[in-house]
Amino acid sequence: MLGFTRWKITLVCLTLFFGTLFALPNLFTEEQRASWPSWIPNRAVNLGLDLSGGSHLLLEVDSPAVLKIQLQNLDDSIRSELRRLKSAEGKPVGYRNFQYTDRAISFEVRDAKDIDLIVKRLKETAQFLEGSFAGLVDMEVESVGKGRVGVTLTQAAIASQIDKAVMQSLEIVRRRIDEMGTREPTIIRQGRDRILVQVPGLQDPKSLKTLLGKTARLEFKMVNLDVSQVDIQRRRVPPGTEVLPFLEDPESKIAVYKRVLVSGGELVDARQSYDQGQPVVSFRFDSSGGRKFADVTRENVGKPFAIILDEKVISAPRINGPILGGAGIIQGGFTAESANELAVLLRAGALPAPLNILEERTVGPDLGADSIQAGKIASLIGTIAVIIFMLVAYGRFGVYANIAVIFNVVLIVGAMSLTGATLTLPGIAGLVLTVGTCVDANVLIFERIREELRNGRSPISAVDTGYKEASRAIFDANITNLIGALLMFWFGSGPVKGFAVVLSIGIFTSVFTGVTFCRMLTAIWLKSAKPKKIRI
Repeated sequence: MLGFTRWKITLVCLTLFFGTLFALPNLFTEEQRASWPSWIPNRAVNLGLDLSGGSHLLLEVDSPAVLKIQLQNLDDSIRSELRRLKSAEGKPVGYRNFQYTDRAISFEVRDAKDIDLIVKRLKETAQFLEGSFAGLVDMEVESVGKGRVGVTLTQAAIASQIDKAVMQSLEIVRRRIDEMGTREPTIIRQGRDRILVQVPGLQDPKSLKTLLGKTARLEFKMVNLDVSQVDIQRRRVPPGTEVLPFLEDPESKIAVYKRVLVSGGELVDARQSYDQGQPVVSFRFDSSGGRKFADVTRENVGKPFAIILDEKVISAPRINGPILGGAGIIQGGFTAESANELAVLLRAGALPAPLNILEERTVGPDLGADSIQAGKIASLIGTIAVIIFMLVAYGRFGVYANIAVIFNVVLIVGAMSLTGATLTLPGIAGLVLTVGTCVDANVLIFERIREELRNGRSPISAVDTGYKEASRAIFDANITNLIGALLMFWFGSGPVKGFAVVLSIGIFTSVFTGVTFCRMLTAIWLKSAKPKKIRI
């Protein structure tokens, strides 16, 4: 156990050196670190919302909007099936007068003899799609009398869709916030349909609310030229057509076909750029979207098509020729800021439903400064008390243990700086706890060495046996602690995760410094001094 070769000593020293190097930036200000050469580590520990201040938002996924979208998808699927269905005589089935009620859709069948056939077909379709696709969710199909068929979404299906919408929203919110360049945001689910967002260091939540408040559903649809402005004002639009306002001028409206030709879900990139000196958003589709876009523009040369964002028309340019290559630009009287904002939204993807802001708070940095100061005082007092105790109780071996404690803290800070982990107020508590854990390992080892000395062993044999036997118990205890920390990180949220992160890192560093490093110092002293007798 006490045999330390030169390469082992070198490896331990290099670990301590690099740990100190990565921890060093925390002693300097951000302005000072910015002036350093790029090859020198300059990342400091990220401070959580409770320490650095920032923005706190509690969002709610709009459940009625989720239901509305599902009913629209269901409507499209039903119409698609009915168009393909033939009656017993081989004729297309007739249907009309679709109506929405709560979570159900009903429609009238022209020939009552086709009702059973339609009900059977829709039930078969629902079972097939349930196992293969996510587009058509569970539904109940039945005849509701007066020649009508009703299709109702089940409660389980609605709950499943809301759950799916929340999970999608979590990922998209995370992408949008990452585009802002913020560090270590907390984005977690709360309850059935809520999302908690905490962004440290962001004192003005206005830009955050603007970024998260847009659904960013981009669609390309053809303009219906047969509908005049008089028809729009009198609300006389044919089936399959809808009237949408312009983004810049909501009073101006245009009639477009409901059918989506290409959607923003097929975008792979969007960037703010310039066209003839004006800010625009350049975009690029994936291979499937590129083919669709090329086909649409090839088949509709000379006709206008609408670029729609969240049910508002950005622009309706005329197609002058086929647009090949799957790329294009969006013009809409943008400023550089608004074009960049739209590009960020499109890159992150569209939310499955709007997010409503239920709670908004701005946490000031003063609270964080007080917390940091209190944490520093607690850590300093605890560390000094431990150092004094180890010196008094174990003498020379206590000095080695104290050096190990100091390097333990340095390695934890260095590891958090390197990995970009966030330090929270509970994390400071975890830091103080790991100081005790490191010393606890040394206490076990030193007491075992004392016991071996009382049994008459020589100094080298007593130290070797003490480290060998105590290390087993130390490793077992730390493995159980690590399991607990990992479970807290996996199932916890916010402050619990912050505590778990520091504790997990501290377990590795405390074992390294308290056992390996401290054993190396002891071995070097024993090899050089060769004492006949030791006091501990």
